Amino acid sequence: MTALETPAPAPGPKNPAGAAPPRARRSLAARVASGAAGGALRVFLLLVALFWLVPTFGLLVSSFRDPTDIAESGWWKVFSAPAQLTTRSYESLLENDGITDALFNTVWITVPATLLVVLIGAMAGYAFAWMDFKGRDWWFMVVVGLLVVPVQVALIPLSGLFRDLGIFGDIIGVVLFHVGFGLPFAIFLLRNFFAEIPRELLEAARLDGAGEVRLFATVVLPLAAPALASLGIFQFLWVWNDMLVALVFSSSGSQPLTVALQQQVRQFGSNIEVLAPGAFISMVIPLAVFFAFQKQFVSGVMAGAVK
Repeated sequence: MTALETPAPAPGPKNPAGAAPPRARRSLAARVASGAAGGALRVFLLLVALFWLVPTFGLLVSSFRDPTDIAESGWWKVFSAPAQLTTRSYESLLENDGITDALFNTVWITVPATLLVVLIGAMAGYAFAWMDFKGRDWWFMVVVGLLVVPVQVALIPLSGLFRDLGIFGDIIGVVLFHVGFGLPFAIFLLRNFFAEIPRELLEAARLDGAGEVRLFATVVLPLAAPALASLGIFQFLWVWNDMLVALVFSSSGSQPLTVALQQQVRQFGSNIEVLAPGAFISMVIPLAVFFAFQKQFVSGVMAGAVK
């Protein structure tokens, strides 16, 4: 018998014939949780999910209704009068130059801000994980410290800096702000992911003659695809839905969709034929991006959870 083996209970007055000891009595809360883990809990969670989606579905239905119908009755009236559904609101949206320009501005802001954060964050994360340079750990502590810096702290200083550089009010200023505040989280996330790559794999690639650039491009990046997809989704959602930074650093010619819709509310108040379809488009595009990369997102979030 080894030291790790546990001897079976010996027969005795309290354990006749070597019977197994009695199982510990489960608490009431444990029994209730175990019983609720079946079909009843699933039905309850499904009902909660459907209830949570009701406002989204209502917005979708309202975007296909005429403004007069919206003013007279709720969106659920469409079930008894489906003839109310029309595409005139979307036609009005496409004819509104302010909204369409804002939609393109949102794309010009979100796509570069996402790609730059993923690319620069990947290179910096690889350097912090596998390259030796002076003060590497101290610099990484600085990056971690930047995670807690609120966006509001940098609004006024960067406004003056961008004004001196001549980019205040341009799309490039909004992009640079999002890149600067997105990099600390990107570097922190990717550095921890790259550190889990086996050293033997990298050493084998170096023995085959691969330099750091080729090693990074052909070995590290393919392995980090789930983490890169997760980071890209996070950054895309943050930038697409942002309004604070855009309100400060954008102008009338570079404002994104969030600011354009906010101004529609302030200027017209009840301009529902533009607000409803615009709000739905602003919401459905990030959802489409998320579901398109859902598998990679789940893999990236679960990476490192099980070894």
